[in-house]
Amino acid sequence: MRYISHAPSEIHEMLETLGIPGVESLFDDVSDNVKLARDMNLPQPQSEVELKSELLDISKKNKAADYVNFIGAGAYDHYVPAVVSALLSRSEFYTSYTPYQAERSQGTLAAIFEYQTMIARLTGMDVVNASIYDGASSLAEAILMACNIKKKNKVLLSGTLHPEYITTARTYGFGAEIDVVFSSYTTSYETDWEQVESLIDDSTAALAISMPNFFGVLEDVKRAEKIAREKGILLIVSANPISLGLLKPPSDYGADIVVGEGQPLGNSLNYGGPYLGFMGTKSKYVRRMPGRIVGETVDTHGKRAFVLTLQAREQHIRREKATSNICSNQALNALAATIYLAYLGKKGLKDVAYHSHANARYFIDEAQKSGSIKVINSKVFNEVVVEVNDLDNKYQQALEYNILPGLKLDRFFPDEKNKLLVAFTEKRTKHEIQELLKLLGVS
Repeated sequence: MRYISHAPSEIHEMLETLGIPGVESLFDDVSDNVKLARDMNLPQPQSEVELKSELLDISKKNKAADYVNFIGAGAYDHYVPAVVSALLSRSEFYTSYTPYQAERSQGTLAAIFEYQTMIARLTGMDVVNASIYDGASSLAEAILMACNIKKKNKVLLSGTLHPEYITTARTYGFGAEIDVVFSSYTTSYETDWEQVESLIDDSTAALAISMPNFFGVLEDVKRAEKIAREKGILLIVSANPISLGLLKPPSDYGADIVVGEGQPLGNSLNYGGPYLGFMGTKSKYVRRMPGRIVGETVDTHGKRAFVLTLQAREQHIRREKATSNICSNQALNALAATIYLAYLGKKGLKDVAYHSHANARYFIDEAQKSGSIKVINSKVFNEVVVEVNDLDNKYQQALEYNILPGLKLDRFFPDEKNKLLVAFTEKRTKHEIQELLKLLGVS
């Protein structure tokens, strides 16, 4: 949207109405010792044409959009149907503010309610909030919530969770004086369940796992459920929403809280954001859930209506009684997810999940037949770790062919040299996968 500034004559008229000599007078209450006593170091003003040209030149430095993308690790290159941006850009949604006035915000509230309903059906949870900032913060908020429920101050994370999620959780835990510990993982990139059991004690509130995990592997969720029930702790599951088109919902294996990154649902990669985190839980924990929840009611005429409800956050109640300091939600991103899910429907989502998995299976089968690269664990959904000799050179060669071959694990795990995490979506073609295999040394 374009912005048209005020003309000098308009500014003069406003100043006369206010009875002040200049714009600077508006800041008289600000102490001089904190004011900048010089001009800002900014370039000269530009016309719209000049500015647009300069921004276009800057955008050309980001060449990733022209590459075939096999990088995943939490953000995936799924196809976003045109209907998503077409509806998302409508001014009623694009410029709307927080729906505090229910009588003026029924459209926005209805859209959020639909989002909550869809995520609830996808995860099998009883109740879902209006969204959180991203996948990492949704896990961190789930940890706070679990400790609030169990009145304990320790949470155990599987070492196969996304490393950045673990870092975010530990940051949240530091301020809340929660002991956030994490287990190691096995050589096959699965949770070390024996160590998990040894790390749980009487102060532990919850166990958090990822399904699929950061390395793409499908975890032994029944064992996670068994441990959680035997130890009397909550089970938190961080899930890939696309995988739920094929896999059982977390509710089927005892999840108490389900969280995840919603970017795969109709949101572009966007150079890292903004994204949305989703969170669902059992109805008995609804009053411990952070963020906003849209509820259904009836108006004075008895007609169906929607309102914000159960807002147990510090913006509305005493800080010490608040469940969270989350004071917003990713409404536009959640709307994109809603449109995407409504457009695809059950069959469409299953197709996206199936083709993502099928592409991963094709890559794995070709790699295993050749023996040139080693597949570490083939029990995956749409991502797999492979060991590639001389990976750094082969990675650079792939970039020269406009292919992003995956994520080098030593970015997060220095000891994992020559290991590549490769992701597949429904967008990847057989030809593209064959080209990647060649570049990685598969003849």
